[in-house]
Amino acid sequence: MDKAHIYEMLFAVKNGEISPDEAMLKLKLEPYSDLGYAKIDNHRGLRRGVQEVIWGQNKTPEQIVGIVKKMLENSMKNILITRLSSDAAQEVHKAVPLDYKPIPKLGIVGRTGEVTAKGYVVVATGGTSDMPISEEAAITAEVLGSKVERMYDVGVAGIHRLLDKTEVLMGASVVIAVAGMEGALASVVGGLVDCPVIAVPTSVGYGASFGGVAALLSMLNSCSSGVSVVNIDNGFGAGYLANMINHIGS
Repeated sequence: MDKAHIYEMLFAVKNGEISPDEAMLKLKLEPYSDLGYAKIDNHRGLRRGVQEVIWGQNKTPEQIVGIVKKMLENSMKNILITRLSSDAAQEVHKAVPLDYKPIPKLGIVGRTGEVTAKGYVVVATGGTSDMPISEEAAITAEVLGSKVERMYDVGVAGIHRLLDKTEVLMGASVVIAVAGMEGALASVVGGLVDCPVIAVPTSVGYGASFGGVAALLSMLNSCSSGVSVVNIDNGFGAGYLANMINHIGS
């Protein structure tokens, strides 16, 4: 249940469609749904503005289907399933209509496509190999209501590719900089824009990149002010935070 559903229920009470006692009972009964293997937080959308997101990895298709169906019963839309394998996605799709994005391994159920923020988010990547993480960030922000501009393969090895997009960068409400190797992209972007920059280190790189640790440390030590850093390969976390920032004042 989110704020929109609360308002719908309040108007229903006002219009005499349901009684105040019925509305109160519905609120009392819906803090969470207990499926045994999962307890779905039905009031998260009310508290935080965004409903629960399903972590698909390590869950069985049957568990995912059960969670999705219960969320649909509770009138939830834009249901995100992260880190969902293609095999699991095929099984889930047999039970519920699933929009599956294979590159970021994201599943979406009940997508509305509604843009609810005034500004836009830029997602920039150092290289094409960073796309699984950058697409996870971009699609997350889009599903949650943000317009997203993508800038892929604009790493510092060819800085002119990034500088060609300066106007789009400078108009953003927030920029997500996704890079592996030495992770220098975040610092460069941070030196160009006056909005928050969310740096996402990826596990892309040769041996001494230590699975993304080198990029993580580089981004944490950025000399550009206004750069924050999420965990290695955490495109979802970056997209979620960027959407929150983009909705400030909307």
